[in-house]
Amino acid sequence: MSPNTERWTVVSLLFLGVLISYIDRGNLSVAAVPIMRELRLSPAAIGVALSAFFWTYLVFQIPAAYLVDTCGLRWSYGIAFLIWSLASTAICLVHSFPQLICLRLLLGMSEAIVGPASVAYIQRHFNESEQGLPTGLYLSGMMLGPAIGSLLGSILLERVGWRPLFLATGLVGCLWLWPWLLATSTDDKGSSDLTTKYSLAPKKRLDRVSLLLSPVTWGVTVCTLFYSYFWFFCLTWMPSYLVMSRHFSYSKMGRFMALPLVTMALSSLAFGALADRLAKQTEALLVRKCFVIVGFILGCSILLLTRVKSSEDVFIVLMFSFMAMGLASANFWTITELISPKAAIAVVVSYQNTIATAGGAVAALITGILIRDTGDFRMAVGLAGGSLLIAAGATFILIRETGVDKFRRLLASS
Repeated sequence: MSPNTERWTVVSLLFLGVLISYIDRGNLSVAAVPIMRELRLSPAAIGVALSAFFWTYLVFQIPAAYLVDTCGLRWSYGIAFLIWSLASTAICLVHSFPQLICLRLLLGMSEAIVGPASVAYIQRHFNESEQGLPTGLYLSGMMLGPAIGSLLGSILLERVGWRPLFLATGLVGCLWLWPWLLATSTDDKGSSDLTTKYSLAPKKRLDRVSLLLSPVTWGVTVCTLFYSYFWFFCLTWMPSYLVMSRHFSYSKMGRFMALPLVTMALSSLAFGALADRLAKQTEALLVRKCFVIVGFILGCSILLLTRVKSSEDVFIVLMFSFMAMGLASANFWTITELISPKAAIAVVVSYQNTIATAGGAVAALITGILIRDTGDFRMAVGLAGGSLLIAAGATFILIRETGVDKFRRLLASS
């Protein structure tokens, strides 16, 4: 296998890995309404269960990055994949709220490896002008996973119930492990890993104060937090919104979630490739920023859900908003690759994923509380749409080329 074929094979498997991970973490969102009924849980309680995934996902971001660099990509990712698949499968056996929480915590812990490992691999094996397409491919798994999960889950819910949903998706996902072990067979604790192994041990003391004061640090933090609030609101509560507020059947909910998410995935790939082409002709960071800002602003169209009445209008709003997020998503994570020196990419991605996870935890929890207290989704939708405007402003104001150069130097010298 040639090096070019090898790297695209690994990227394809990383795409499938994140796709499966989003199916497994999203099953609870799809099945939230029947689970609430059977286990007699309130919206606030199911919000805690949805949020619990993010608690351990957040805590284990940086440990996961060090695990990849220490043990290599093959075994660290493969073992984590097996653990999360079994944790997701075991949810079919729960009969109490504490059992559900424990399995969601285990799921979050084991899936923490997905982001750091995937983005680090792309950054280390593709040049700056090549990173948009592989990043878009990887990120499209984040959209196709929930799309497939919503469509398949809604069918299983109507035909066999929520417990077989978790059993089927968890066990079938394990089939991914075989091609993964074949494709990464040369990886032996990082010594001949398919990723270039970079030691993350500091060469000298990191200037944490300068990093904390860097506008780029604040730009990445604020943008990631509010973008993730929107994204995880959509993933965790949008299926329930369609069932509880719009009174859709499970199958109709599945279609209304799946098609916009597929559109978002295709948009991410198309605009990632377009940005790659433009980045070869002008300043790469400027191109990526423009795509991100425009995508975030257009994505605010989700606010129209509080105004539209018909099912057709709901579908149009979701399609347009999610397409706009595809415009932003691949380029958003490509900015991370642009601003990070190779030796520190896993740590930067881990930090960014930590902030993103915090946004997801807050979105899941706050939405559940708002629904309990207000009885509808209007305020929750308003918060999600408004968060994108804050993310767009942070990207425009705080992430600039001069600040990026200093940010790179600070990390590269540590």
